[in-house]
Amino acid sequence: MPIPQTDRDQLARRGLKLTQLRLLAALAETGQVGSAAAQVAITQPAASRLLADLERIVGTPLYTRHARGVLLTTAGEALARQAERMLRQLDVTNAEIAQMDRGVRGRVSIGSVTGPALDLVLPVLRQTRLLHPEIELAILVETSDVLAEKLIAGELDFYLGRHVGNVDGRALSLDPVAPEPLTLIARRDHPLTRMTDPQLTDCLDYDWVLQPPGGLMRRTFELYLLEQGYPLPQRVVDTSSMMMTLAIVGETDSIAPFARSAANFFGAEQRLGSSITSLPIRLDVLVSTYSVVTRRHDPLPPASARVHAILQDRITQSRAESNA
Repeated sequence: MPIPQTDRDQLARRGLKLTQLRLLAALAETGQVGSAAAQVAITQPAASRLLADLERIVGTPLYTRHARGVLLTTAGEALARQAERMLRQLDVTNAEIAQMDRGVRGRVSIGSVTGPALDLVLPVLRQTRLLHPEIELAILVETSDVLAEKLIAGELDFYLGRHVGNVDGRALSLDPVAPEPLTLIARRDHPLTRMTDPQLTDCLDYDWVLQPPGGLMRRTFELYLLEQGYPLPQRVVDTSSMMMTLAIVGETDSIAPFARSAANFFGAEQRLGSSITSLPIRLDVLVSTYSVVTRRHDPLPPASARVHAILQDRITQSRAESNA
């Protein structure tokens, strides 16, 4: 039943003290004022004064005396039960805060561009769930310009991506990781998959799915085409959505440049009934190096620092695997 605004916090406004609630809870447990006072580490006269003040605040007797000690009234039992619940909840909250301070509990918000989201963030997610199940992860996969804005706004703790000039670089700290290789994806039964040796020039006759104009992947790919002497695709669908790109490619003859790691992930035949594949076309295109990006002057909260450390370990492991 909702409590009217005017009736809220009445006991607190009348001067209710936490020590009084601790004392009443101890009194319910021991049935002796002296024993309850000892639990709260105060003298018996001080306990009697606190209980008398508590009865005045509540406006009704909370206990009666008898030969062997005291007996709580109905009102006293009700208040003692609530006091015990509140004190237990405070203990739980204290433990949660201690866990947060140690970085084993809390919410961590991570951003990533597509390739690293699958190469790095996904393994980090699995590792975090194993090592620190109380840490709650939120993951945003977007373009670097969106991620940078959200990092500066405090909506992300860190992200894997690039600084693309939409925010002041002096506010960011970048730890470079690696460039992002691209490949071309098409549906598995695309006419080009039946060719013996398809070439990039063969792809230009088909529709394309590209990032909107100005997107880093699109600019990188179009520059590559021009430098190799190819014309730019004439029939293009623009979308920044990875899932829409996969859907269009999977249902039409369209072709799209895609992060190689993401293409390998989504193109695996055993995954989600995959309908896409990477075309066997040599494509020496690298999107500029992405980094782990943090706010320069803001230390990471403990839980975020733990996840960040797991990410750095994964990056080191990936580099070792690449060099093996």
